[in-house]
Parts: sequence; structure tokens; C-alpha cells
Amino acid sequence: MSAHEEHKHNHGDHDHPNINPDILAREEEAQEEAEGCGRKRMPVTVLTGFLGSGKTTLLNHILTAKHGWRIAVIENEFGEVGIDDALLRKNMKEHTEDEIIETLNGCICCTVRNDLIQTLQNLVTRQINGLKLDAVVIESTGMALPAPIAQTFFVDEIIQEYFTLDGIVTLVDSKHVEQHLDEVKAEGAENESKEQVAFADRIIMNKIDLVPEEADLQRIEGRLRSINEFAPIIRCTQATVSVDNVLNLNAFDLRHHATQAPDFLDTSKKTVHDRSISSIGIDVPGEVDMTALQNWMNGILGEESENIYRMKGVLAVKGVPKKFVYQAVHMIFSSTFDAPWAEGEERVCKLTFIGKHLDKPALREGFMSCMATEENFQKRVAQLRFKLGDRVECRVGPDEWAPGTVTQHFWRDHRWPANVPSKPYQVLLDAKGEGHIFAPLDEDHVIRAYQGAGPNAAGPAVCTPAAAAEPQAAEGGAAAGGAAAECNAS
Repeated sequence: MSAHEEHKHNHGDHDHPNINPDILAREEEAQEEAEGCGRKRMPVTVLTGFLGSGKTTLLNHILTAKHGWRIAVIENEFGEVGIDDALLRKNMKEHTEDEIIETLNGCICCTVRNDLIQTLQNLVTRQINGLKLDAVVIESTGMALPAPIAQTFFVDEIIQEYFTLDGIVTLVDSKHVEQHLDEVKAEGAENESKEQVAFADRIIMNKIDLVPEEADLQRIEGRLRSINEFAPIIRCTQATVSVDNVLNLNAFDLRHHATQAPDFLDTSKKTVHDRSISSIGIDVPGEVDMTALQNWMNGILGEESENIYRMKGVLAVKGVPKKFVYQAVHMIFSSTFDAPWAEGEERVCKLTFIGKHLDKPALREGFMSCMATEENFQKRVAQLRFKLGDRVECRVGPDEWAPGTVTQHFWRDHRWPANVPSKPYQVLLDAKGEGHIFAPLDEDHVIRAYQGAGPNAAGPAVCTPAAAAEPQAAEGGAAAGGAAAECNAS
């Protein structure tokens, strides 16, 4: 007997004063009517989990798996700029009968709940008119409480007639879940992470590769069990689980959940979120400079990682034909260059931040300083110590300096991978035949003002055919810091 079957058995025969008898009667009537008409009520899976737990990754796995199901996806994002729909859209193209529906800028369990009801009612109309579907998956925002979403399927008669809640699947970020479970909330505010675990019919412990010690995983699993003793727990990495662990679970038990959360069907209860948590979305045309973006991101991850729960975006990078897709959870950052921008498609940058005590003007200003404009470039140049044509000395060995002339700011070889940042300086060395090198850092132990040392120190810069040729990619990459840091030959 499964854990779910066991809790159904334990609660099935009890009196349930917390459930309105009319709701139970409608639920039974809806099921009987569907069976009598030979019509199957559409199963709905609610995919929940705190910010960055891997819900969109799991949804991508579902959409690309060979299961033959025709799935409607209802996508909800807390931020005002939609990102996840862009990450899912390419997979939706391969499933032309699927439909992705996005609900923007709000929490599906409270502020945009009416939109969910309207969206489901629209699906009913389309089904009556011939739309063929096998299942609906609702991916809630990481800030949503699952109980009010579940309530939707029992307090609206049309939805109750045509849909059945198949199960609540909660993803858990194994690396950060304890931090969020322990978070102290404002008085009266819900701990979303804890509620998502408590209301789950199935728990997926994702990102276990980030918690390498088995003892730690067992402790986390025990913590989850202390909140929800009934839901099966599945471990995974990259949200890779069988579709059978998400769809067609037949796991939601109204009586059980009403016993565990007596007020979940109370429509008068208002959801209270922590007001210190908010989001900022940025959607601007144009391209970013990869070096400026990396420097800015590194600063945010280093200084604000505790308060920034989630970052994600799809960006156009100057000089790169593919879309730059990135996401971060606290200090854990991942990125990739995804599908190319289509011919004629506007190159834009969309990103969102979700976190606590966000300084929204500073975040917006910081990102805008990364845009690849001439004004921003000149501001970055003005922060460098040396101008074009300045005489400098570059460290080319532990105790060896070579003189030369600055020929370019923020240089990079076009053959380098797109994520390799530009270097502050390209320098033409004085020594005949030495050609160009680049300085990876604008620091004195790497490049310094000319002091009259080294070969051809007193003479002008010499540009030979070899030095004037196209620069070669540096083999060693950027030099490390410290006393042995050197300039790199290009």
C-alpha cells in the first residue's frame, strides 16, 4: 500500500466538519456525471516549489518526453516580465497541440487567482469546441501557496464539473530548502516553502548533486518528513524524473487535505505574503556588453546573494548570434547560449529579480549600465588608468617587464568563446617581432606606467608586419592575480 493509499484509507471514513457537504456532494456528482456521459474529467497537476527549485526545468522534461500526452500548460510568474515562457516556448513548438498560457505579474494563489479561473473556463469552452487535451499542468510561481490554488477546483462549479485535481507536486531545492524553511517571516505572513511541502502529494528533492554528503540528504529528507509524513519523496538532479511521477498520479485526496489543513476550503481567508519580498522586471530593446554584464553580476552575487532568491533572464549579447539564457538561485549561477535570434526578430533583453529588500532603482540602473552603448563604453574607458597611446610596461615574467604602447581598450579575440570577457588593454610591445599582448587586469602588478625599463625602452613603439597581423587567441586565458600575474600574448 502506497503512502498516499494509506492516508486515504486512514481518513476516508472519518467525519469531516471542515468540508462543506455541498462541496463533497458536487464532487461526487461531477464524477458520476462525467462517468455517465463517458466523459473523463481533465486531470490537473499543480507544480509548485519555492523560487529556483527547478519547476520550469521539470516542465521542459515533461514537454520533451515521449509520452503521447497532449498537455495544456498554465504558466504563472511572480515578476512583471515573463521569462519562463521564453524558456518553454521552443519545446512547445515541437508539440503543436500543446498550449502554453501565461499569467503575468502576480501570485496565482491570491492577486491573479481570478485569471486562473477564467483561463480554466476558457479551456472548457475550447474543449467543447473540439480541443483535444489529456492533461493540464499549472506551474505556480515560487511564492504561491498551493492550498488556495487547490481550492479553485472545489469552489467553482464549472471547473469542478470539467476538471479534477490530480495532484500537488512540490519541487525542493535541496541546497537551499533548509534556509527557506528556517526563514523568519513577518507576523501573520506565511512561510511559502513550508506550506508547499506540507500540502504536497509528491515531493521531488531536486539538485541533490549540490549536497554531496548522504548524511546531509538524509537530514533534509527527515526535515521534509517532519512537515509532511504522507507524500512520497523522490530524489533527482536537474529535475530529471519520470513523467509518471508528475502526471496521472490520482493522488489528491480532498478529505485528507481538509483534515491536514482545515481552513483550505475557506474562501474568506486571505493569503498574507511577506511584504519585504518583491520583484523587479526589466524589458528593454538592445544588446548587453558581456564583460560589463559579468562584472555587474559577479558583484550582485557576491554582495546580495542572501537577499536575491532568484534571477533569470534571456538577453541579447553584442556580437553573439544566440540568446544568452541565465538563471541564479542565491549564489548558484548557470547560463548558456541557447537558440539563435530569428531573422528579423528584435534583439531585446528580458530579466527579472525576486528577493527580499530589493533596491529596485539600483538594480535597474546597474543593468542599464551594461547595455552596449557608446555612452556606457566611454564611461568604462574613463575608469581605466591608461589612455590610448600611453606608454606602459607589462609584466611578461616573474621579474620581467616589457615596455609598449596601449593600442585598444577592452580588447577580445573574435575566436574566443562568447562568454570570455574582453581584456582592459591591448598593448603593442616595443621589442621587434613581439607584436601585441593583452593585459587581463588593470592593476599595477600586471600593467604599470612606463618607467624606462626593458628592451627598446628609450625608442618608439615598433610595428612590424608580425605585430600588425591579426592578433592570435591567448592560450592561457586571463592571468591569475598575485605576484606572478602576467600579461598574455595575443
